[in-house]
Amino acid sequence: MMNILNGGKHADNCLDFQEFMIMPIGAPTFAEALRYAAETFHTLKKILRSRGYSTGVGDEGGFAPNLEGNEKACEFIIEAIEVAGYKAGQDIAIALDPAASSFYENGTYNLIKSGQGKKTSAELTSLYKNWMGKYPIVSLEDGLDENDWDGFREQTAALGDMIQIVGDDIYVTNTQYIGRGIAEHTTNAALIKLNQIGTVTETIEAIHLCRKAGWGYVISHRSGETEDTFLADFAVAMGGGQIKTGSTSRSERIAKYNRLLEIEMELGKSAIFDNPLRVSNDR
Repeated sequence: MMNILNGGKHADNCLDFQEFMIMPIGAPTFAEALRYAAETFHTLKKILRSRGYSTGVGDEGGFAPNLEGNEKACEFIIEAIEVAGYKAGQDIAIALDPAASSFYENGTYNLIKSGQGKKTSAELTSLYKNWMGKYPIVSLEDGLDENDWDGFREQTAALGDMIQIVGDDIYVTNTQYIGRGIAEHTTNAALIKLNQIGTVTETIEAIHLCRKAGWGYVISHRSGETEDTFLADFAVAMGGGQIKTGSTSRSERIAKYNRLLEIEMELGKSAIFDNPLRVSNDR
């Protein structure tokens, strides 16, 4: 999951949603997946610059232009995918991390930065469903507030057969919360952050819970990253097929991608590259 457009608390712009990411779901190898994503990222930069937008980057290396609303971000991403020579939904799909807790106020979701006003849980889920009809979205992380357990359950019931619903803030890599989520069908995937729970052992226990439940799991970086590359090795060792570690514009992000390239080369013909979301989004 490569973060290519930033909003929310990660950028001083008009986007309420925090991360707009791309996933090279059609790539045959990791090296090709990285090429697909990097070429799309740099194509997006050229498009933004040609339209007069800023190409400065946010906390995780994605561009942070002052676009005219959240949906415009998806439109630019689709354009970048196509101009780069790829097929949206077949070669590259979209993953979202709205980080909805950041705009949750007194029981409603206030999309104040884009001027879309306040929405209930059901209305926000309806917005995501509407987007799914327009854009090749395959994963939605933190689409609701971290304490909105009922809303998450309803969202998963409505959208979970079509896309991956990922819980981050609601679980914080804690087995107790993940166990509750499994029992209540709160999501169908979890974000896994090693230093969120504290130890490698606890992190692996959280992953084991996800595996047992048939959930997806995404090994993830943090906003305040270093150039340590353990995350890349850990993602391969855990075999979940998904890693979230930022864009290709900051060294602490690129370090992980470079390590994954090394691992693929070291494994040679024994390397298995697969993405659990490798499906054509034809909605």
